[in-house]
Amino acid sequence: GCWKTYLGRPETNGNRCAALGVLTSALRPSRPLEEVLPARKYRWYGPDPGETLRVVEAHLNLLRRLWPENEHNILRAQTNLALCLADLKMVDQALDARRKIYANRVALSGPSHEHSILDGDNLVDSLNMLKLWEESKTLVRDQLLPTARHSLGSDHYLTLKLNESLAYALQLNPEHTRDDLVEAETIMQ
Repeated sequence: GCWKTYLGRPETNGNRCAALGVLTSALRPSRPLEEVLPARKYRWYGPDPGETLRVVEAHLNLLRRLWPENEHNILRAQTNLALCLADLKMVDQALDARRKIYANRVALSGPSHEHSILDGDNLVDSLNMLKLWEESKTLVRDQLLPTARHSLGSDHYLTLKLNESLAYALQLNPEHTRDDLVEAETIMQ
């Protein structure tokens, strides 16, 4: 790929850093929000998923080495890595990454910051993907949903998405009760 053009240059070379950042952005999904949210699927571009993963990892490593104090950009790059891992069906690694991202984002920005709630919702998506229903329900019910309602409002897209995630976990849990199904139906109305 074109990013390899800059490999021979020093790591701190501005062109090399910029090229890696631009390539990572270009590989990221860029569908309209209304398409991404309902589908809950992310597709990274590029003919070789392994090459895409290497680019995303290289960008994250570069940020960690050169700008370790820029925690927001590092968290953003870690999120890109987690999304890429999930898309490549490396769900256990994606879950581990999302747990760390959420914990770090809450420590950095506080639990009521929109980015913290978004990272928490990403964690819930991973928990649901791995059928960790109880942990998902607890995280949404006890932490994320009350915080989202208070800080973002009941009509904010993240609050609505968290409601949907809770309903999903309630319905698909094979050990669901009748009350769980009623609650899920109530949520979705």
